[in-house]
Amino acid sequence: MTSPQPDIPAGFKALDLPTNAFLNANGPVYVKMEGEHLVLGLRVEERHCSSIGLCHGGMLLTLADLVLTIGVNVQARLSRFLPTVSVTCDFIGAAPRGAWLQARVEVLRTTRNLAFGQGLLSLPDGTPVARISGILKIGGEPDPAYGPERYLG
Repeated sequence: MTSPQPDIPAGFKALDLPTNAFLNANGPVYVKMEGEHLVLGLRVEERHCSSIGLCHGGMLLTLADLVLTIGVNVQARLSRFLPTVSVTCDFIGAAPRGAWLQARVEVLRTTRNLAFGQGLLSLPDGTPVARISGILKIGGEPDPAYGPERYLG
């Protein structure tokens, strides 16, 4: 994979979800795989920031929800639409305008109806910005529209 822009780290490509107007209005978000883990990335732009030039908590929560739903789906090989039941975000650092922000999750457990995940949003040097956890509803049958190819190409 090649970087679409010089300021996007190598290996990341744009996450293309043409039917997701909310994400398209708040992105661009980038994606890559590291082993079996999906990593999302975001270059913090002015429009993502609070009045003091730091990534707004609402944008951090958006990225948290996105990486939980997509990352758990890919890692647990569920290939389903996973509505968020609960998301928790502890803000523990800051991502200034211009920073590259990365998000990763780990699947803790899946049951017949629920998936549990946790993760970190961090700067490239590993400095944590937010600790996240979430519960997602598993329903319906597997659907290729929500498989890894949708997110990874």
